[in-house]
Amino acid sequence: MLIPGHATTEGTARYASRFAAKLPGHFRDVQGLRVSSLGIGTYLGDPTPQCDALYKQAIEQALAGGINVVDTAANYRHQRSERTIAQALAQSIAEGRVQRDEVIVATKGGFLTFDENEPDDPSAYFQETLIDPGVVRLEEVAAGCHVISPKYLEHQIAASRRNLGVQTLDIYYLHNPETQLSHVSRGEFERRMRAAFAALEKAVVNGLVHMYGTATWNAYRVGPDSPEALSLADLLRLAEEVGGKDHHFRALQFPFNLAMTEALAAATQHLEGRAVPVLQIARARGLMVFASASLLQRQLVEGLPEQLRECLPGLQTDAQRAIQFVRSTPGITCALVGMSHGEHVAENLGTASVPPLSLDKFRAMFSK
Repeated sequence: MLIPGHATTEGTARYASRFAAKLPGHFRDVQGLRVSSLGIGTYLGDPTPQCDALYKQAIEQALAGGINVVDTAANYRHQRSERTIAQALAQSIAEGRVQRDEVIVATKGGFLTFDENEPDDPSAYFQETLIDPGVVRLEEVAAGCHVISPKYLEHQIAASRRNLGVQTLDIYYLHNPETQLSHVSRGEFERRMRAAFAALEKAVVNGLVHMYGTATWNAYRVGPDSPEALSLADLLRLAEEVGGKDHHFRALQFPFNLAMTEALAAATQHLEGRAVPVLQIARARGLMVFASASLLQRQLVEGLPEQLRECLPGLQTDAQRAIQFVRSTPGITCALVGMSHGEHVAENLGTASVPPLSLDKFRAMFSK
């Protein structure tokens, strides 16, 4: 049986109030929700029962410790990450550590995925499970792995709801939609995105999804001449065309860290005739922004320059300092960090015990 409900204003405020004294400045008010400045990611790791068990423990610890954002995708560890979150969330609710309306569960769809294990013949698997039943047509597949047709999205939303054990997905992202541009023209891409947004708006009306957005890698970081570039303003226009001014495109996820600062520093987007970074448009439109790769898959956990360490005081490790930079960046709602071990959860929550940098101190980092 699927757990009813979704994250709410009242529920997330209730959750945040339990950690107000211990974690100052940790929660942000965006889109009517109180969102923790750290979220637990579930991308890395092998598709094994051993990794499942480690993730389950880490997620339960994170929910109990002040993290109310859990991020995943259908293709993460061949659907095993979603299913592990279901176990951790259900147990945490059953044992009274959280309530469903306190937790923001985000997942993604678009990539083809296996079911727990890679089959001996992947082509035959997709033929039997998606092509033959009519869920996907071959001409809809981009780069041999990516589909955003309405029928496939409906199929994937249903699968993610079952996997996660929830009636309503708080955030549903189109996963790396720029992948489509390797296969189709810009005009066809716009048509496909409009149809995808219409399917997502329908899912919101039917109570299957609460809000949606895009989770990208290159799309908003690269310049407008790049074949992978996406215009956020254009995508928001498409969402408004299909969903009206009260459309539900309300969340973004993209990489942002000490080594990848384009979202803040690179004027890759356009707003009212001016070239601006994507974070400026996100702030102007009130979007939730989730930073992926906050530690760049552990490449930023050690070896930071001493001058940078001095700008991020009160913390014990370079991993904490790297996370502090992300969560202190104006416009970033939440820094997503992969956490498959309890000690990582404890270390990362140690960051949240130190208030984020003030705007003046954040800006001072760039003047040194």
